[in-house]
Formats: sequence, C-alpha cells, structure tokens
Amino acid sequence: DEEFVGSRHRETRGHTKQRKLQQKCGDLIRTIRDPEKPNTLEELEVVTESCVEVQEINEEDYLVIIRFTPTVPHCSLATLIGLCLRVKLQRCLPFKHKLEIYISEGTHSTEEDINKQINDKERVAAAMENPNLREIVEQCVLEPD
Repeated sequence: DEEFVGSRHRETRGHTKQRKLQQKCGDLIRTIRDPEKPNTLEELEVVTESCVEVQEINEEDYLVIIRFTPTVPHCSLATLIGLCLRVKLQRCLPFKHKLEIYISEGTHSTEEDINKQINDKERVAAAMENPNLREIVEQCVLEPD
C-alpha cells in the first residue's frame, strides 16, 4: 500500500510541475503582439491557456506543444506568428524542452505547410537571418512595459 501511495504522490508532484510549466508558457506567449494589430495574441484569441500542452519526456526534459488559432483561415501572418511563439519560448523558458508549434486543426487553409515550416530548424534559422523578418519578430516578442 505504501508503495502505491508513494508512486501516486510522485505522479501528483509531476502533474503539478507540468501545470506550472504550462502556466509559465501561457504567461510568456499571451503578451506576444500581433504583427499587424496593436493587440496581443491573447486579446485576439490566437492563443489561450488551453492551447499549451506540456508533457514530461524525462525528469529534465519536457515537450511543449502549442496549438494556435489564426484570426482568419487564410491569415498570411500565421507563419510569422508561429515564428514569434518559437523565438519567445526558446529564449524565455527556464527549463530544457523540445518545442512543437502547430496551427489548431482546421483553422487555416495551408496549416500543413505552415506546421512543417515553423517546426523546421533550418527554415526557422533562415527566417531569423532575414533582417526585416527578425525586426518584426523582435517587435512582437518585446515585453510590454
């Protein structure tokens, strides 16, 4: 019986840590600004707390999955928003993680292409080498005063 209680306690502790990490991710992405509007992604309901999922890979590593919803099905900025999410989380997450970012299923006309693009290290690196694109991303991920 004690063994059962012990494993259950560990499970709860792990779950609590995942919730905290999920909230941390949510707090980080909610302040990202939309590339075209003065609003944050949270205000536009592009991201919500429920769009963040954190899974434990092992004691040191976590898989963070973000599913965001573009404002319109043909949103031309979906890739850029994905890039902003990736940059902000990679910079600010205080724990080891693997990051996967997707468009919520069925919310964008080219979601498969965009999902491939924003989860491809080479393409992300290439995009961030473009000074204009980098400038936009920097403006979007800037912490509000």
